[in-house]
Amino acid sequence: MDGATCCFCSKDNIIKFTHNRSMIKFLDLQKINAKYAQELKAATARVIDSGWYLLGNEVKNLETNLAGYVGVKHAIGVANGLDALRLIFKAYIEMGVMQEGDEVIVPANTYIASILAISDNRLKPVLVEPDLNTYNLDISLIEKAITLRTKAILVVHLYGRVCWSDELAAIAQKNNLRIIEDNAQAIGAIYSDDSGQNRKTGALGDAAGFSFYPGKNLGALGDAGAVTTNDDALAEMVRALGNYGSKKKYVNEYQGLNSRLDEMQAAILDVKLRFIDADNQRRRDIAKNYIGNIKNELILLPDFPENATEHVWHLFVVRSIYRDLLQNYLTENGIQTLIHYPIPPHKQGAYSGMNQDKYPVTESIHAQVLSLPISPVMTDDEVAGVIAVINSFQNNK
Repeated sequence: MDGATCCFCSKDNIIKFTHNRSMIKFLDLQKINAKYAQELKAATARVIDSGWYLLGNEVKNLETNLAGYVGVKHAIGVANGLDALRLIFKAYIEMGVMQEGDEVIVPANTYIASILAISDNRLKPVLVEPDLNTYNLDISLIEKAITLRTKAILVVHLYGRVCWSDELAAIAQKNNLRIIEDNAQAIGAIYSDDSGQNRKTGALGDAAGFSFYPGKNLGALGDAGAVTTNDDALAEMVRALGNYGSKKKYVNEYQGLNSRLDEMQAAILDVKLRFIDADNQRRRDIAKNYIGNIKNELILLPDFPENATEHVWHLFVVRSIYRDLLQNYLTENGIQTLIHYPIPPHKQGAYSGMNQDKYPVTESIHAQVLSLPISPVMTDDEVAGVIAVINSFQNNK
C-alpha cells in the first residue's frame, strides 16, 4: 500500500477485516526466529557439540563481526544492555576519568535502565528534556545543564532514531566531556555529518552500550549485550571488569562483575547479524506506509527523517491525547500495542528524590505515546489492517 487512500476505511470493511483474521501481535518473536530456524539450529548444535560454553570462539567471532559491522576497533560481549552501560561508567571510574558524585547528562524520557547505569556507579544523573519532534535528547538544552562536575553525556538513540549532531560533538569537545551512546534500540542506524561522512550508531561517541534483548532489532534468545569503542584502554578495562575484574584467571585486579556473553547467545546473534540491514529496511518500509496512510486527526505520527537510514524503527510510536481509548479500541479490534513508557524515570519509586521535579515535555510524552506493531515479519495485509483500524478510531466514548 503506497497510495494515500486506505481500502479498509469504511466501517463495514473494518468489521469484515476484524472478523476474518487473528490478533496482530505487537511483536511475533516466534515468527521472527522461524525465519532463521535452520541457521540457528545449526549454530546451537555447534555450540552444544563443542563442549565450550563461555569465552570461546563463538564470542570472539561475534565480537569481530559486530565491531566490523559498527565500524569500531573493539566490541566486547556482556550479559545484557544494562551491564554494557554500567561497565562503561565503571571503567571510566577505574581509569580516573570520573569519580563518585560526578554528573552525567541524560534524557529525561529514556527507559530507566539508562539512568540506573549512572546511579549504580554513584554518579549523578542530570535529566534534560527531549525534543518533542524526535523524542531524543534536545541538544540545544545541553549547555545549560553543564556544571563543573559534569563529565559525560549519555545520548539515547530512542525508538531507533539517531541522536547526534556536529553541534553535540562540539559541545563535548569544548567542555571535555565523554559521550556514551545508549544504542539499545538503534543498531544499524546511520548518521551523516556535515562533511557527508556516514557512521553507524555505536561508533559515534567514546563508547556505546548495546542490548540484544529478544525484542530488539538484533535479538538473542535470552539476555545479551555488548560494548563498542575505539578506545583501547577502555576496551581492556571493560573486558576485565565484566570478568570479575580479571585479565588473567584467578588474578583479580579490580572489583569487577560477572557479566559475560555466553557462547550460545553469541552464536545465535552472529547468525542474525547477517540479516540486520534487510530487517531494518523492512521496518522502514512499514513506517513509511504507516506515515503515508494513517489519516486521523486524533493521532500524531512520528516524523520520517529526510535521511531514511537515520532511523531503524525499533518502535513506531504515535501520540494521542486519547491514548488509553485508542489502545483499548485497537485491542478490541485485534491489534496488540504497548506503551514505551507509561511512567517517566523521575516519577518512579526508585528515584523518589526526583518525584517532585518537573519535566513537562517528558511528562506529556509519557501520557500520550502508544507503540504500534512493527517488525520485519509483518505482512502487507497486517500493516493495512492496522492502518484501517486506526483510521476508523473516533473519540466517541
